[in-house]
Amino acid sequence: MGILTHPENVVTPSSEHAGRRAPLSTREIARYSRHLLLPDVGMAGQRALKDARVLCVGAGGLGSPLLLYLAAAGVGTLGIVDFDVVDESNLQRQVLHGTKDVGRSKLESARARIADVNPHVRVELHETLLSAENALEIFASYDVIADGTDNFPTRYLVNDACVMLGKPNVYGSIFRFEGQLSVFHAAKGPCYRCLFREPPPPGLVPSCAEGGVLGVLPGIVGSLQALETLKVILGIGDLLIGRFMLFDALELRWQELKVRKDADCAVCGDRPTITRLADSAWACGIGAAESGDGTVPTMRPAEFMQRRIGGAAFTLVDVREPHEWEIVNLADQGARLIPLGELAGRMHELDPSEEIVFYCRSGIRSAKAVTQLQAAGFPRLWNMGGGILAWSDEIDPSSPKY
Repeated sequence: MGILTHPENVVTPSSEHAGRRAPLSTREIARYSRHLLLPDVGMAGQRALKDARVLCVGAGGLGSPLLLYLAAAGVGTLGIVDFDVVDESNLQRQVLHGTKDVGRSKLESARARIADVNPHVRVELHETLLSAENALEIFASYDVIADGTDNFPTRYLVNDACVMLGKPNVYGSIFRFEGQLSVFHAAKGPCYRCLFREPPPPGLVPSCAEGGVLGVLPGIVGSLQALETLKVILGIGDLLIGRFMLFDALELRWQELKVRKDADCAVCGDRPTITRLADSAWACGIGAAESGDGTVPTMRPAEFMQRRIGGAAFTLVDVREPHEWEIVNLADQGARLIPLGELAGRMHELDPSEEIVFYCRSGIRSAKAVTQLQAAGFPRLWNMGGGILAWSDEIDPSSPKY
């Protein structure tokens, strides 16, 4: 028995190739034989996959299973937007890349891996930071946009560009042990802003780099994004339009929320107020302290050591979590641990007359600590810019990064 088609949820690809079904070669027929045996795919569906153009925003944790499975399925053209290089810390979850790729462009690594998976797939690389200036131009030639980003500003940018271009947005996100999944398509239902109107304040929600993520989680969510993308192209099944899925890996439970289109939505509502793309003032969870606008007094590790050698006295406070302290710490520099969540109740342990330097992993949480104590009246505060990662770069290369 075939999968039921739901006409109200079918999204028809809009590229210039729609309607032109490329023939399959003998080798392609052999490769996709298990698809061809499915009545809901068959030759027509496989040719539709071959004609389809899908853009994956990000070649990281979510992008890895997305790109691998879409390539294996025979999606004819895969575009990838990314500007990062492969780091050793990526390998715990980003299965698109290998140890040999450390230090290599993620796009080049992805292209080589996809070519090995399926040489019949065309790969288009966009090595750039996605922005309000280039998003519409990049998105325009693709049928489906798959969002594999890891930060809120890009997530809203992807949503708004998809709404303006009428493109389906196959959305996924991950954090620690939790995942989210949906398909946003303003022509058929709600967009991301119908559910979350505005991005959270900078630093409120930590990124995966700050909060961590279970390595297998992006494989689960990204594979389901690939599934929804294939359903969009093939026009089969019941898409996740108007349905928002929450996944709890520890309990192995899915929760489904119904999402309605918001008539007052700023971008897809009856009277939209967002009619042009705009970049957020912050990106990737990096707030004012990291962007250098001077709102939080910042001192790099090298400057900290120079001043300490020169005789300056500092109280050094680590605001990370105890399990992070166990990985690496600055106890040999006199650091003490006061996790950020405990800081409000432990301010009495700090002397307002002393010059206090806060540090964390990368400088985000320590910037929040500075702001918190500034509000409490502490006058001599510093954020260690770049955190313990910068300490490894500038002071002690033997200090492990995580």
